[in-house]
Amino acid sequence: MRHKEDGYLVTGGGSGIGEATAEMLINRGARVTICGRRADVIARVADRLGDRCLAVQADVTVKEDQERVVEAAMRHGREIKGLINNAGNMYRASVEEYDADQLLDIFNQNVVAGMMLSRWALPSLKATKGSIVFLGSVHTRRAFPGVSPYAATKAALQGLTQVMAAELGPAGVRVNCVIPGAVPSDINLRAGVGTRPELEERFRRLAPMHALGRVGDGQDVAEAIGYLLEATWTTGTLLTVDGGLSLGATTV
Repeated sequence: MRHKEDGYLVTGGGSGIGEATAEMLINRGARVTICGRRADVIARVADRLGDRCLAVQADVTVKEDQERVVEAAMRHGREIKGLINNAGNMYRASVEEYDADQLLDIFNQNVVAGMMLSRWALPSLKATKGSIVFLGSVHTRRAFPGVSPYAATKAALQGLTQVMAAELGPAGVRVNCVIPGAVPSDINLRAGVGTRPELEERFRRLAPMHALGRVGDGQDVAEAIGYLLEATWTTGTLLTVDGGLSLGATTV
């Protein structure tokens, strides 16, 4: 795979899918900038991955931070060949519990931030004929009650992906979306789903719901992201990588 010396920006690079994607790109010879709110966490990842990984503490919902991290990625990678909009959060609530402020906040984190980062990175992406990858969710493929706010943001990304792909295609910029299945990550802890042992048990119970009999990990999704970054005749694609969870497979 050709990533040697190309520059990439991975948001939410301190754990889970973001960390695995940064590692995949580094292993393929790329120069990667990762960002996240927790300076110590992203610094740990950058230290482990070496000099070709730059950690930038940033809140992707803040305009000044968006511009600053894009500028840092351009300096570190010379240009941006790929933007992986992975950063996000989860807001779980039943319909009766909806809170307007929290709904606006989750859309800002999961949708608007990636849109604005795409705007700031676009001149560099046009220069490199690069690509943008958004991270969707199996919650748009299989309905789990109580998670409609999160599912709505991920559904928005799917529509966004295809319209952006149509708009930016003439400039040579590709836009795609990966739709992961159940992948343990810190987002579940931040959402208050439970303690780490409770989450481990929750994912253990989810495993049989996947046609392949197991939940995923960051590397499973990073492989798909790597493909989309390289697939130069692929744009507007919604690539489901969920171990068969969305098939609704059950044992009878």
